[in-house]
Amino acid sequence: MSETEWGVRDARGEWQPAELPKPSPMFRLPWKVWDVIKWLFAPESFLWPYNLLYALMAVAAWLWFTPGFDRTVRFQAGWIAELYLRNAVFLLVVAGGLHLRLYMTRAQGSKYKYTNKWLAAHDSKFLFSNQTWDNIFWNYVSGVTIWTAWEAVTLWLYANHKIPYVGWREHPVYCVLLMIAIPFLRLIHFYWVHRLIHWKPLYNLSHFVHHKNVNIGPWSGLSMHPIEHLLYFSGVLFHWIIPSNPVHAIYHLMHAGVSPALGHAGFHKLVTKKEKGLMSDTYFHYLHHRYFTVNFGSEAVPLDKWFGSFHDGSPRAHQAMMDKRSRARKRA
Repeated sequence: MSETEWGVRDARGEWQPAELPKPSPMFRLPWKVWDVIKWLFAPESFLWPYNLLYALMAVAAWLWFTPGFDRTVRFQAGWIAELYLRNAVFLLVVAGGLHLRLYMTRAQGSKYKYTNKWLAAHDSKFLFSNQTWDNIFWNYVSGVTIWTAWEAVTLWLYANHKIPYVGWREHPVYCVLLMIAIPFLRLIHFYWVHRLIHWKPLYNLSHFVHHKNVNIGPWSGLSMHPIEHLLYFSGVLFHWIIPSNPVHAIYHLMHAGVSPALGHAGFHKLVTKKEKGLMSDTYFHYLHHRYFTVNFGSEAVPLDKWFGSFHDGSPRAHQAMMDKRSRARKRA
């Protein structure tokens, strides 16, 4: 299929996919088992390839790039610095790799790009008047630092037997099911944190940093104020309560750390040759950056649908959003 068969670009340069976002069959009634299985496990599904890739990254991080309990039993600058370096490298590979291909070499031009605008290079609202450098600054100075801090405290708690631990050998089925559940737990947490930081006082204090990025790129995903990073990575608290293994906590944080790069890529599809490639399908979140008051979560866990903030890009959804804004202005 060509780009025009996948979607259409309007006169303003905005590209919209032909197939609009819809809630996952996991939460759609009546429940159709085969549809759920395909949504979870088919090629280019919820679990494959991206969530599986993030899980494999977490397993690799745990096996080869994480200090053992004999070291994490005490807080020491050395092993915490190792965690920071490891997380920084993983982020560079994912966000940097996407940015290199899509925005530096522009390997597929603007094909499947949600807007024909490129990232700002001379805009005073960004640090250094450059969107990319601004984003990278917040990614590494705040994002990876706070990600690493949450991880270091969690590993210290495991090493000192202060949170519930479960072993893979003793409970392999439970551990696998928890790995599958982690993306859902993360998206539920993300929705509620995201709604919280859109509360005007918190927005003005912190979330405005992220929303400077109306036209998004891979480094925009983790471009946040430290207050937002503290809340955003706090999803690891699940693993302070429910029995889990350190690799579960690492996966939870790894998913939160690197998946926003794809979620903010700004392209619907990552093309290789002859229209082959992988879907990124991040139009749902792109609409959040464009319209601000919709799509706080993900189609995978349709909390937006349930709480009235769902926007799929259709004229009907857009009119519903405008009507809701009009009612809010009248109440104000």
